[in-house]
Amino acid sequence: MRFRSDPQVIKGSIAPLMTPFTADGALDHEGLANLVRWQLAAGSHGISIGGSTGEPGAQTVAERAAAIRTVLDVVGDRVPVVPGTGSAKLDETLELTAAAHEAGADAALIITPYYARPTQEALYTWYRTVAREFPDLPIVAYNVPSRTSVDIAPETVARLFREVDNFVGVKETTKDFEHFSRVLHLCGPELLVWSGIELLCLPLLALGGAGFVSATANLAPAACAEMYEAWQAGDFERAREIHYGLHPLVDLLFVETNPAPGKWVLEQRGLIGSGYVRPPLITPTEPGIARIKDLLAQGERFLTAVEGE
Repeated sequence: MRFRSDPQVIKGSIAPLMTPFTADGALDHEGLANLVRWQLAAGSHGISIGGSTGEPGAQTVAERAAAIRTVLDVVGDRVPVVPGTGSAKLDETLELTAAAHEAGADAALIITPYYARPTQEALYTWYRTVAREFPDLPIVAYNVPSRTSVDIAPETVARLFREVDNFVGVKETTKDFEHFSRVLHLCGPELLVWSGIELLCLPLLALGGAGFVSATANLAPAACAEMYEAWQAGDFERAREIHYGLHPLVDLLFVETNPAPGKWVLEQRGLIGSGYVRPPLITPTEPGIARIKDLLAQGERFLTAVEGE
């Protein structure tokens, strides 16, 4: 909650955690706490839980709220916590956002409502409604059209930023880099814009972005944090070196549907007890595992060390 009153400090590499489950599919709070501690030790600038990488659609609202509380309990006030609290249903979104607010989250990441394909006016109304329910909680839109089939337009983001006091940013998970530029052009640098596309994390910083919420931080949190810090320090050569060095790990994450490949790696490295993913996802196939191992070897230099490896 320490960062809630000043969202402008929520910058850098915000790690979007994978949600660990036990081998029989139950939420693994001990494993989740272990991942949080590892992220903090690696230097991540913030923590998120409940985004696409965290399998929110396969969990109940109560499970998602419990995971948020676990993360906040471990983090305390050390770094910002920005949980995903959105759903396709308004009542669920309000319930989960209320739980995150009460638990002390620094901001809430609200996905665009999926499946229904709302208009831009409907999206504006959706975010304004949520924001007004929690006037002291910074609200960040989560734009991921590949999963939701709806794209929040730059003009809609700008309208929300102008008219809704606690609407502070957007996580852009679109490969249309022109979209990033138009959002920042319309809103200015005061709007917090994070990249959710791994290979656009570094390029976004050149446009004035606030940082990134990259699934790659589940495997290489130290490298992701260093890439941001190198850019901010003007060491562009090192930032680019990390960017290109992370390419194999980025490809690894999407050998099969994210987060299954990454959870397999976390299990192999002893960070979680099981790489189980809930249906409709499945753990990686044998050909997938072979490809994962190849890419893991290529990107090994940038993996963050695990104690005891």
